[in-house]
Amino acid sequence: MSFDGLFTKAMTEEIASILKGGRINKVHQPYKNEVILVVRAGGKNHKLLLSAHPSYSRVQLTEESYENPKEAPMFCMLLRKHLEGYTIEDIYQYELDRMIILEVKGRNELGDVSQKQLIIEIMGRHSNIVLVDKERNMILDSIKHVSYAVNSYRAILPGQEYKVPPAQEKVNPFKATEEDIRKNLDFNAGKLDRQLVASFSGISPLAAKEAVYRAGLANSTTLPAAFSGLIEEISEHRYTATIKRDGNKEVFYMLPLKHLGETQRTFPSLSEMLDRYYFGKAERDRVKQKSQDVERFISNEIEKNSKKIGKLERTLKDTERGEQYQLFGELLTANLYQMKKGMKEIEVVNYYDEGQGTITIPLDPLKNPSDNAQKYFSKYQKSKNAVGVVLEQIEKTKLELSYFEALHQQLQSASPRDIEEIREELQEEGYIRQKKKKGMKKPANAKPQLETYHATDGDLIFVGKNNKQNDYLTNKFARRDEIWLHTKDIPGSHVVIRNETPSEETIKEAAVLAAFFSKAKQSSSVPVDFTQVRHVKKPNGSKPGFVIYDQQQTVYITPDADTVIRLKEAVKA
Repeated sequence: MSFDGLFTKAMTEEIASILKGGRINKVHQPYKNEVILVVRAGGKNHKLLLSAHPSYSRVQLTEESYENPKEAPMFCMLLRKHLEGYTIEDIYQYELDRMIILEVKGRNELGDVSQKQLIIEIMGRHSNIVLVDKERNMILDSIKHVSYAVNSYRAILPGQEYKVPPAQEKVNPFKATEEDIRKNLDFNAGKLDRQLVASFSGISPLAAKEAVYRAGLANSTTLPAAFSGLIEEISEHRYTATIKRDGNKEVFYMLPLKHLGETQRTFPSLSEMLDRYYFGKAERDRVKQKSQDVERFISNEIEKNSKKIGKLERTLKDTERGEQYQLFGELLTANLYQMKKGMKEIEVVNYYDEGQGTITIPLDPLKNPSDNAQKYFSKYQKSKNAVGVVLEQIEKTKLELSYFEALHQQLQSASPRDIEEIREELQEEGYIRQKKKKGMKKPANAKPQLETYHATDGDLIFVGKNNKQNDYLTNKFARRDEIWLHTKDIPGSHVVIRNETPSEETIKEAAVLAAFFSKAKQSSSVPVDFTQVRHVKKPNGSKPGFVIYDQQQTVYITPDADTVIRLKEAVKA
């Protein structure tokens, strides 16, 4: 992983240089596994994110906004009691483990001096945030409770003595000479990167592969020198916050990763890099957990309607035999004299055929000749009547499928608040049952909150992230002569530029937003239509979020997350 012991060292140094001596003013717990400390240091407020998320565990300063729950969780209340108003006396890493310790000091409710440790263990699915009374080395509480039944070595529970994770007995690379490196590696065994990970503390496979790559033809001379050089860069704080692509995924590190090629993005700080790297990732995971029931329902509806269309189209194909039924009926009527009850089929001349060929017509042996002819006329009439009904059903089902596909796309870029609005919409449309909720009711006239962005030239751009927001944005919020955008024939967000005559650059930036918040997010050269709001209409009785429009122009845009982030950050500025 990228957040290894070496990266933890670099991040610890970064946050310590900014927050050491600062005062913890506020504590928030926006999500189950994440805590935000608002620290006043150097004359400004800083947000320190502590995450014990099983996939995105980390510690960093952040500029991202997080939505806090109406009621703070119990762990958050306890942290507020023990940390708010306290001073951060020190921030350090435990040995070279992925552990960061905040030493805090303040006065308790009795006015006595109290010292606490807030320990963040960054260990994948075993990550944790633990508050410890330093004098007694006793756990006050943790964001995750772990009993001896789960971990026989130590329990992370209130009242227990705090024990650090078991030592791995690896060599400290900052104290190792090139000779020590040689002694700990078997150059004949191969897989030198794995040997580096197994022998030296704080080293991830990513760092080990970089050392082997820098060694060139890795041997007992080149590899120790390359590994020592990499460690020296870290020891001398020669950091370069870098994001590079490794196949289909991005990786981050505090050094340029030469083994992943030349193309890279660099950032002024490690925290800014992590804000960019995790942009949307962690929230998307939280949204997925919160929206499991909605996503499952929408996926089922998509599958159900897809199957229904297939069935209806097969029925429509069957109705195309109606003309054959009419022909059978007319030929039987003309040949009644040749038929007798009990016949299973009859061969007659098809006088509608220019070649005057014969045709064999199946018969019901239990029916008389006249009833057999009438049977085919009845089938013809049913087929004729069914065509209109089936075509109408196909059209309705396609609209239904399109509606749920649009909802599915909206889930991909939804925030937790957006999920609630999608759930409300499904309840209002009668698709899912409305659950009774305790507490305050949402005001009937509450307006949806729109995503806001700033174009380079200062124009405001508004984005609807779900159907409720799209309807409000297009039909109520936008002015008639402002510019409206949407991906062409692709489910996506409604976008409005708050300007009647925006620049070409602003239109392209708004088009990037429309493409990014659409089903074509991962595509290139996405067609985006734009027109004045006055040319956008919502048909009577249509589904939420559905509109028709005309007099549009089209631009072709490749969605770009960096542009989206830049336009969003311009709002914060």
